[in-house]
Amino acid sequence: MKKIFNYITVFAVLFLTACTGDLDVTPLDPNKNTTVDADALFNKCYAILALQGDGGADGDSDGLDAVVGDGGTTPFLRQMFNVNELPTDEAICAWGDPGIPEYNNATWTADHPMINGFYYRLYLGVTICNHFLEVAGDYDATYTAEVRFLRALYYYYLMDTFGDVPFTDAVSSENPKQIGRANLFAWIESELLDIEGSLSAATPKKSTDEGYGRADKAACWLLLSRMYLNAEVYTGTAQWAKAAEYAEKVINSGYKLNSSSINGYSAYQSLFMADNGETAAAYEAILPVMYQGNQTTSWGGTLFYMASTFKDDMHPIESNPSITNGTTAAWAGNRAQPELLAKFFPNGDAPNVASYEMTKAANDDRAIFWGLDRTLTIEEYGDFTDGFSVAKFLNVRTDGGATTDSQHPDTDFFLMRLAEAYLNYAEATARENGNSATSQGTAYLNTLRARSNAAAKSGYTLDDILDEWSREFYFEGRRRIDLVRYGYFGGSNSSKYVWQFKGGATSGRSIAAYRNVYAIPASDITANSNLVQNPGY
Repeated sequence: MKKIFNYITVFAVLFLTACTGDLDVTPLDPNKNTTVDADALFNKCYAILALQGDGGADGDSDGLDAVVGDGGTTPFLRQMFNVNELPTDEAICAWGDPGIPEYNNATWTADHPMINGFYYRLYLGVTICNHFLEVAGDYDATYTAEVRFLRALYYYYLMDTFGDVPFTDAVSSENPKQIGRANLFAWIESELLDIEGSLSAATPKKSTDEGYGRADKAACWLLLSRMYLNAEVYTGTAQWAKAAEYAEKVINSGYKLNSSSINGYSAYQSLFMADNGETAAAYEAILPVMYQGNQTTSWGGTLFYMASTFKDDMHPIESNPSITNGTTAAWAGNRAQPELLAKFFPNGDAPNVASYEMTKAANDDRAIFWGLDRTLTIEEYGDFTDGFSVAKFLNVRTDGGATTDSQHPDTDFFLMRLAEAYLNYAEATARENGNSATSQGTAYLNTLRARSNAAAKSGYTLDDILDEWSREFYFEGRRRIDLVRYGYFGGSNSSKYVWQFKGGATSGRSIAAYRNVYAIPASDITANSNLVQNPGY
């Protein structure tokens, strides 16, 4: 059983939601609880990434139900997927729930309920971290460094997703002000550089080891590398050399790419299975978000990544055709855009076969798609069988053993993993090398391909690297970020690359540059007179 630092007791602490313009927490009031449980408060700072809220999947979503209506849509991982995958060339959703068609078509407004849920979820994280630092900041130096890292991480997602957002580093009744995206970038950078020395050593761990699921120096370095890779988007000034420098720090740490198949499951597949915290796959996980089905329940964690991508006609385990995704849930929502399949089948000849046959046809273990009874192109995005299905995430153990719950998965989500550093380095150095991969960057990309039994290439252009980003990380909640960096999402260059339903057109069309960030919720603009809405909204 994995050693989960105690997510399930954190909600005994009396603080719940940060939802309105002043970023104060209601009913958070330190005066109402004079005894500080620093350990529970610390755990809560992490639990924002994993859990839905007080009472698990069927309880209150930390008060966010009152803000967005359906608290089950507010968890961090669920909306990280939606904002970064559904408007892109990787994913599309069949559901007609409020907000889903607007994601598919890139037509969202400042009243979009799910986007607003993501915004308030992130600010809840910021507020809980601020509260810890105010009331327990001197409790333990490593705890403090980790909480500052988490606060920086939440602000990173706010900066990336919403641009110029309100900023505060304290729990206050004062309405916060926007400080500018570039200034927020500088603040996050300074925080990460300042705490680096206080974080624990970069040490790979399994879930049975102390510190698994907690941020160490490698997480700090990888977040810095990610920010530097996108610095031109956030600040107007590129920082490719720093992106490569911090990527190499991660690569040269003790973390290791998972390269061993287990009981017929490929090294790549085992990154997304129920015992990924217990096998060698864990040594690739720089920041895993932990789940154990009989303790951690949420409609928006790894259950969402499995249930939303599966229909009950999918049986990806060749040796056991009775298994779907290893849970009792198959919601038939999210599936692959044809442009994602084209990354593996550039001639448009992806076969209508089961996922275990698809990887063989693609000569790439990463092509985990279900094509039986599916069409490659999408005529109607409301029909789940229009488009190939993604069978990447499973609540199935590589050793064939039982999971802890029939519905809620044991599968951890690797929010940060080592493969990102390889791609960061390859892209950053290519941009300084005439837009072609350097010899070292080529070697790193070929290492990733070799892990998945894909053929090595002699060289890579920047567009080749963008395709490798998709092959390695599809459906992991980052595609919009990469497309924005390349200029292919919104703006004057967006017409150079379109995909089905981009901009609401069946064959795709360009979208405006202002869509590169989401709208600040209209409710926050109304509540806080200091705020100015993003242009275009």
